[in-house]
Amino acid sequence: MSRIANAPVSLPSGVDVTLDGQLIKVKGSKGELEWNVHELVSVKQEDAQLKVSTNDDSKQATALAGTTRALVNNMVTGVSAGFEKKLTIIGVGYRAQAQGQKLNLTLGFSHPVNYEVPAGITVTTPSNTEIVVSGIDKQKVGQVAAEIRAYRPPEPYKGKGVRYTDEYVLRKQAKKK
Repeated sequence: MSRIANAPVSLPSGVDVTLDGQLIKVKGSKGELEWNVHELVSVKQEDAQLKVSTNDDSKQATALAGTTRALVNNMVTGVSAGFEKKLTIIGVGYRAQAQGQKLNLTLGFSHPVNYEVPAGITVTTPSNTEIVVSGIDKQKVGQVAAEIRAYRPPEPYKGKGVRYTDEYVLRKQAKKK
């Protein structure tokens, strides 16, 4: 079995887990998530821990066990602490402004870009060059951050564009005369 799947998922205080067949529901202070576990994998609760095991010895079941353990751990972390991604905008005249469930971006196009934020995700702008995407679902938070970055990815000559705060952009040398 996958070595990741052997490690149990510890449940912090305030997190409730409901196992109903292959459906797992995790409820915490930040919200509630649910997910259908694959038939080849089973999840059992023992005290304040969740243990993942395979239902047969196939290679697919072994791979799914590690994936299931990681996804369940992300669900538990999401409902207790939450996830966030920080983006930075670099460029003259480039800015962002959050208005409710919309994010208005000015990225050097002839028109402003209005991004509709999906339900369950919160987007805030501490300054007009910083964007913070937060929520309880790790996949959704990463997807929203990637979609915002895709409007104007950082270019390699001046580094202008939208980038993750911890991202390093390899700069190219300009053309020599």
